[in-house]
Amino acid sequence: MLDSVQIAFDPSSLDMLNFMLAIMMFGAALSVKMSDFRYVLKSPKAPVIGLVCQFVLLPAATYALTRALSLDPSLALGMILVAACPGGSFSNIITFLSRGHVATSVSMTGISSLAAIVMTPLNFTFYASLAPETRAIVQAINVEPLAMVQLIGWVLGVPLALGMLVGHKFPGFAARADKPARWVSLLIFLVFVGIAFSRNGGLFLEHATAFAGLVIVHNALALSLGWAAATWARLPEDQRRAVILEVGIQNSGLGLIILFSFYPNLGGMMLITAFWGVWHLVSGLLLSAFWSRRPPKLSIGLV
Repeated sequence: MLDSVQIAFDPSSLDMLNFMLAIMMFGAALSVKMSDFRYVLKSPKAPVIGLVCQFVLLPAATYALTRALSLDPSLALGMILVAACPGGSFSNIITFLSRGHVATSVSMTGISSLAAIVMTPLNFTFYASLAPETRAIVQAINVEPLAMVQLIGWVLGVPLALGMLVGHKFPGFAARADKPARWVSLLIFLVFVGIAFSRNGGLFLEHATAFAGLVIVHNALALSLGWAAATWARLPEDQRRAVILEVGIQNSGLGLIILFSFYPNLGGMMLITAFWGVWHLVSGLLLSAFWSRRPPKLSIGLV
């Protein structure tokens, strides 16, 4: 049973991880402008479709998948946690590489990061409480949803607001810093995953057959939901790519912070979330390599 797997973690490193995630969010927010939010009001179809997939369809489909596969509770909770997280900022980079509609991607990332302050703890608590096995674990740990709201607010909401403010007040600096900030964010994120793997390499290798396939299937489910919804809505191809990548690339860095803060002893959750952090970059880059050679039909009247 993976519920009993113990992950080695030094609690003293938690503040450093919180700070690194905040820096990542700040760097990503430098390119987020109020015009991106006005863009949503002016052309809401693609962002709304993506956000519905992100916060409604993906968590529900993930819960259904965990029940259909009769997973160990810890693995199921890991999948539910990842599905409850907002889209990751790397979706913006990969959308650009994929010749997707960057404004759609950026606006979705900004809005989903703000919405995650409420929606991530709400979705996680709701779906974790539906099944008796996972409900027992969550109740035994007794995490107050308000505590999770406060954590997400500090590591996502505040840095997002500060990054947008700096980008507005110092546009020249923001323009120069945007690209380096994204690569620094990627490096920081790899440090996140490295910390999760560093002291537990043997455990990851020992249990790889139990979680690696789940993560790949789960990520494929997320990408497929984005594709199906965007196709059903008849979005232009460049916007469709943005929606697919936004739904398929989760902020697993936030998932790791939540784990380190509230569930450091649930090994299955850690295995799922840490490997998600690696795999969604692999799948996203593979898609970008495919799409970069195939120019989409551009959205008329949109930039």
